[in-house]
Amino acid sequence: MPMTLHAASREALAAAELRLLELADATASTGDLAKIGEEFFAVLGLLIEQPALRRTAADASSEPAGREQLVRGLFASKVSDATLQVLVAVVTARWSSPRELVDGVESLARTALLVRAEGDGQLDSVEDELFRLGRIVAGSHELELLLADPAGAVDGKVVLVDSLIEGKVSPVTKTLVDQLVRNPRGVRVADGLSELADLAAKRRQRSVAHVRSAVELTAEQIDRLTATLTTIYSRPIALHVEVDPALAGGLTIKIGDEIIDGSIAGRLAALRRNLAS
Repeated sequence: MPMTLHAASREALAAAELRLLELADATASTGDLAKIGEEFFAVLGLLIEQPALRRTAADASSEPAGREQLVRGLFASKVSDATLQVLVAVVTARWSSPRELVDGVESLARTALLVRAEGDGQLDSVEDELFRLGRIVAGSHELELLLADPAGAVDGKVVLVDSLIEGKVSPVTKTLVDQLVRNPRGVRVADGLSELADLAAKRRQRSVAHVRSAVELTAEQIDRLTATLTTIYSRPIALHVEVDPALAGGLTIKIGDEIIDGSIAGRLAALRRNLAS
């Protein structure tokens, strides 16, 4: 599910993201951003495994200098200087709860990788790859059960998903997917992939329209629909299109909480509701 933070945590995350983006601007190497993202995911795993550590790191009643000293002592020799700088920004800020600090660390890891993809000109591809993989997982009940099985070996799940994407997606997509499978944090993998695709779209300052169509749309139809929705909503719109024969005809469009149902199935359902009332 999309992350919801309280006001203090939003401010803390914004400050840490600013430090991250300052570091991104200061280096011409997208590889540095990839390293920050991967190292932040490693920190995320440690925070998930060690409740006492995340409580201490998020303890707003303690002195920020003490929390900084803790982080430097734990990570100074284990992560890059850039990662350490952002981590210091994280722990010296005020978070509403340990859980929200962990949410923030996860968000920063994802942001670092998406900024890397943006710098490499691959953000469009990453968004598309995440969306398509999400549809594959959502369309396979057996695969979803395997990935959701709490008794299943995590490494085995990662290997399974990697077998589907190896050589077919960018390194950024692979890292994001592997980390989602490794630490889903109570979210279905299919939903997590959809959320990641939305984050990639928002990184380009676009809204996402989830389109279900009875038949596959042509490139011309997609372009026309994109232009129409962009005009209606007065902002850029990214389309994620899924073919669903159950619609019988037409299509449905979901943007945020708004649903536009132009399918035959939708119109028939509306007609049945009217007749029953």
